[in-house]
Amino acid sequence: MIEHQQNNPLHGLKLETMLTELVKFYDYKVLYAALKLACFNLNPNMESCIKFLKKTDWARERVEAFYLYRFKRMPKGNEAQMELKPRERGYADGIVPRKPEKLTVELVAEMRAKAMENYKEMKKNGPRSGFSKGKARAQDSYKQNRSSGAKRPAASQDPTNPWGK
Repeated sequence: MIEHQQNNPLHGLKLETMLTELVKFYDYKVLYAALKLACFNLNPNMESCIKFLKKTDWARERVEAFYLYRFKRMPKGNEAQMELKPRERGYADGIVPRKPEKLTVELVAEMRAKAMENYKEMKKNGPRSGFSKGKARAQDSYKQNRSSGAKRPAASQDPTNPWGK
């Protein structure tokens, strides 16, 4: 009896195929900036990257997570799903990957700096106050976008739609 497989874009995907897609779209420099793996920086080539990632589970999981959430832009799951390895995570039927997120070395550096700033602020103010401030900022941003007069489609009211559109 054939076991029903989870709906996962990584199922059946070879590491070589995944790396080829990532390098073709992003380049080794952007992958190094985003993932901080030396195999993308020191004499990068497909064979050495594959060899390193096959030997190093944590690095392969980092690349697979990047592939899922930056390249395929799949929705992040709940805490229980995020504790699983990327290849073990499943998605509801009907969720399809979106276009890859465009990244540059500069954009990755800006994202890192902003994340570090947010982390320092959270540490300084404590996790609860950082969360409430972040929530307030998100609400302010929402109000600003709504009042800007930009014509955007209304968000979906369907609770099963993870994209909110």
